[in-house]
Amino acid sequence: MSTTFAHRNLPRLLLQARESVMAHARPSLREHGLSDQQWRVLRVLGEHGTVETGRVAREAYLLGPSLTGVLARMERDGLIRRERDPMDQRRTVVEAAPKGLKLVEKLSRTIEAHYQWMEKSLGKRKLAELYELLDAVIELEQP
Repeated sequence: MSTTFAHRNLPRLLLQARESVMAHARPSLREHGLSDQQWRVLRVLGEHGTVETGRVAREAYLLGPSLTGVLARMERDGLIRRERDPMDQRRTVVEAAPKGLKLVEKLSRTIEAHYQWMEKSLGKRKLAELYELLDAVIELEQP
């Protein structure tokens, strides 16, 4: 017995699109010894500076236990620094170390070049529409 669906499998398509985009970034990440998760953390820190770990988890889409392991490895490798939040000792804040910031700078050029290629291939309007549609879907599904 098979079930007929009226709509395409949106979660699968979004995952497939993510994997397609990441296929261009992964070789550069691996060249620098970074996992996808480590790059997401560095990108958050590169965009926002010193960040509370809860925000890193939310913006990098990592569960707490996974984030703990990722941050431990990144700290060991000299990519980040962690310390207690001076305003609230119960919280931990994270910032990119100089080595991590250098990687963000270097990798951002590769990633931005890929986005420019996408913009040229799809057209500026279509890429903007894609961003708008994704933002709308995200907003629509918020509790």
